[in-house]
Amino acid sequence: MADRTRKKRKVEEIVPSAARTVQSLRDIGYDAPRAVADLVDNSVEAGATKVDVTIEFGGAESWIRVADNGLGMDATTLQEAMRYGSEREYESDDLGKFGFGLKTASTSQCRRVTVASRKAKQNARLEVRCLDLEHIEDTNEWEILVLEGPERPEQVTEPLLEHTGTVVLWGNLDRILEYKDPWGEWARKKLLALAEEVDLHLGMVFHRFLGGDVPGHKLTITVNGSKVAPWDPFCRDEPKTEDFPAKDLRVAGDGGVGFVRVCSYVLPPQKEFSSDAAWRRASGPAQWNRQQGFYIYRAHRMIQSGGWNRMRAPDEHTKLARMSLDFFPELDAVFGINIAKAYVNLPQDLREKLTPLVSQATRSADQRYRSERPRGTGGSATVPSRRGRPSRSQGDPAMSTGPFDEYGNRGGVGRTPGVGPREAIEEVAETVGETAALKKIVGGLRARHPEVARDLGW
Repeated sequence: MADRTRKKRKVEEIVPSAARTVQSLRDIGYDAPRAVADLVDNSVEAGATKVDVTIEFGGAESWIRVADNGLGMDATTLQEAMRYGSEREYESDDLGKFGFGLKTASTSQCRRVTVASRKAKQNARLEVRCLDLEHIEDTNEWEILVLEGPERPEQVTEPLLEHTGTVVLWGNLDRILEYKDPWGEWARKKLLALAEEVDLHLGMVFHRFLGGDVPGHKLTITVNGSKVAPWDPFCRDEPKTEDFPAKDLRVAGDGGVGFVRVCSYVLPPQKEFSSDAAWRRASGPAQWNRQQGFYIYRAHRMIQSGGWNRMRAPDEHTKLARMSLDFFPELDAVFGINIAKAYVNLPQDLREKLTPLVSQATRSADQRYRSERPRGTGGSATVPSRRGRPSRSQGDPAMSTGPFDEYGNRGGVGRTPGVGPREAIEEVAETVGETAALKKIVGGLRARHPEVARDLGW
């Protein structure tokens, strides 16, 4: 009854200024390689098995095209896809989320976006729409152009003559060709360099899809006709790569409880790589020191490549340590995923669970790094004596150079397999009835010696 008698509130509709809004949305945070990757996300969701990226220099008429052989769209679906904040049902493993990617990724680099799509082979009709910023600025209306006949650029129609799929064409590349002379040598060289950057970025971001690691998603990508090679940051094909047992960490999010799968790897030092070429390739786009750390994947698509997310600083001695973190879109809010998929925030409870795993991987990486360094250069394999204890070179069994166990502790003579110091201490404290005392000790240890507490897993 209350709902029926509730007074209807007086409202006024406020429509955002189209011209000002689209201009603001150009600065969400994409660079060109990330913007291209966002278009490839759409292709993967559409079931494409092949995506061709073409970067063509033509002075002021230069263009970039992403063409796929996916399911394609009919007129209604294409119109909705061109709308900012488009609405559709997302599957749990879809790479999209907000309904902005196609538009914001494209206009971050250009002022004219033309999209052509073909839904069925037997239907020769192509649907072509154009989002033109000049038209929106002139009219201040949320409008797209319907292109018919000769208005359709050959670049968007030619790839769809024989199969279904979608083509996205960027024209008027004002954010890429920023030179006064778009026909100049600098402009030409920039587009050539961009093709190489895009190739490397796509090979990294989609390496699981390209390498056949994602069931049901066979994908080939080309850039200017050259096949993109997957870049596996963990060098799993190298015989001397060290990997640790995977851990599933429980994380609570707005959509319920989810799990983050963590896998840790320590890459071989240079002398243990299969070849110098493999070592150089493993260094990655940002080179060794900046490529250490977390590789974070959302639905198998990489969204962060390296860095410790303020959990520790990059260090030459730990550059061989890399860790994968996998989650699915139900945890997007927890990780703070934005439209550009360029930023990841690790929640505090996950950080606490990651701490011992990070210590495990970096300690092992440090040891492997130092084992390669000659004596006298900071890489001696011997450990100096402390407080009268024998050094490793003097045969202390507790300083065994054996591999880490699953808790990140060195194997030693007399140690129970699978039981680390933390577990042993907690077990004994419970046995002698001093669990409460141990909690106080752990609290003091965290306050006065946090590094030691973290290394022990507290």
